[in-house]
Amino acid sequence: MRQLIQLFGQLLAPTAQRFYQALDNPKLTQEYVQRDICDRLIQSEYGKSLGIQSVADWQRIPIVNYARLEPWILGEKNSKSQLIPLTPEPILFYEKTSGSSGAVKWIPYTRSLRKSFNQMFCVWAHDLIKNGPEFSTGKLYACISPQLDSSDLLEENSLSLQDDLDYLDSWLRWLLRPWLVMPEKLESINDPHHFKHQLSLALLPAEKLEIISIWSPSFLQIHLKYIQENHKILQKELYGKISDKRLQLLTENQIPWPQLWPNLKLISCWDAANAADGAKGLRSQFPNVLIQGKGLLATEAPMTIPLIKANGYVPVLDEVFFEFEDNSGNIYKLHELTISNEYNIILSQKGGLYRYRIGDRIRVTNMYHHTPCLEFLGRHQTTSDLVGEKLQESFVNQILESLNLQETCFKSLVPVADPPHYILLLDRANETPETIAKNLDRALSKSPHYHRARLLDQLTPPQVFISPKIPELLALHRAKSGSIWGGIKHPILAKSPINSALFSELKSISEYAS
Repeated sequence: MRQLIQLFGQLLAPTAQRFYQALDNPKLTQEYVQRDICDRLIQSEYGKSLGIQSVADWQRIPIVNYARLEPWILGEKNSKSQLIPLTPEPILFYEKTSGSSGAVKWIPYTRSLRKSFNQMFCVWAHDLIKNGPEFSTGKLYACISPQLDSSDLLEENSLSLQDDLDYLDSWLRWLLRPWLVMPEKLESINDPHHFKHQLSLALLPAEKLEIISIWSPSFLQIHLKYIQENHKILQKELYGKISDKRLQLLTENQIPWPQLWPNLKLISCWDAANAADGAKGLRSQFPNVLIQGKGLLATEAPMTIPLIKANGYVPVLDEVFFEFEDNSGNIYKLHELTISNEYNIILSQKGGLYRYRIGDRIRVTNMYHHTPCLEFLGRHQTTSDLVGEKLQESFVNQILESLNLQETCFKSLVPVADPPHYILLLDRANETPETIAKNLDRALSKSPHYHRARLLDQLTPPQVFISPKIPELLALHRAKSGSIWGGIKHPILAKSPINSALFSELKSISEYAS
């Protein structure tokens, strides 16, 4: 099997080699990609409306968010005519985003955009085979999410990419099939309990499992917790299907996960910004497994690839055209970036998004092959403002880091409208909720706006809810609203007040509530 894995790496080598050559000259590579994308824009109704005739007109293209492009996207989605609103390439389908903020967004997917994701995967897989752990079985679980919201299943041209591999071309999916640990029809299950049960029954017999590829680390944590709590039922169903030794492992008070999957070598997941605590939890549970961050990978486009030798995240510069905005509003190209500086990403890709402000903020960490490596810092200007307190995500993140929450793997500060105040949601903590709430209030009061609101009784004191069930309850709530379970990002700071019914549910499951 090791020889087959190496053969697969050789198959990917030409794509990887072209990418490394592109890294040697980011300026020239980006100019080529910019011209290619501009040619697509020129042929579209959107490009014609802007009067774009060549790449020399690039600065006339407005920098936009989704709301600005939505009429063009939805017009294309619902139109039966032969108009070309955003791209001359046929639309394969429209993918619904599951981001942590804002309303539902539909992103058009073309063959070229899917090829961009495919290329990113090939480079990443080649790097792992060449420079990563010595894989010997190749057995892979790629994240599958249940379709908990069926409201858009009947919507024409829509598709939710429930499986990590849905982003890949058919030939690559076909090549990977023999290595997959993937129960059939799992994505069609719409009951979360049944989904967790069936996935557990698939993962537990997979003793040769080497790779777990998920999005949010909390997705894996939820399923580990399910196995721990339901081990007796799972034992009965797996009797005769797995060894007695492995069945015995399920009876322990704390299941030794590395012994259950002794061949596991890689967990690929988000590990930055809001997902940092969850990834830290996985590292403690799987101390000898490489927990590798996915880098910047969004529904809209692949943006960065984690490369082992780069010691960072390298931009997908031969498929996506990048521009970067600093705090003063100055725009820079990729080759013009400065190490240690922070920027907001503006991207143009091959599915019809041009100069699109995606809302992600990065820091330049180092150079690799003359190309800047980009570290994801979080969303740009996430702010909660109930009564004028104007709490920003970066400030809240610093505050939570300063509290005594070393044992915590999940934390999220959420506004409540009536009465106006904040609740801090934690999966576990060493200190009592009363102590944490007091320390939180004192720390948040370092913000003059928050302090004034508290003095004027515009905000009541914060509350703290603690329960290991909180991450799953939040995930299921959002999944039932249309988000993809495996790709849900829990914000460090929520912008919108919590639903009253959800607030009551959270309070009822909390072991402690200040």
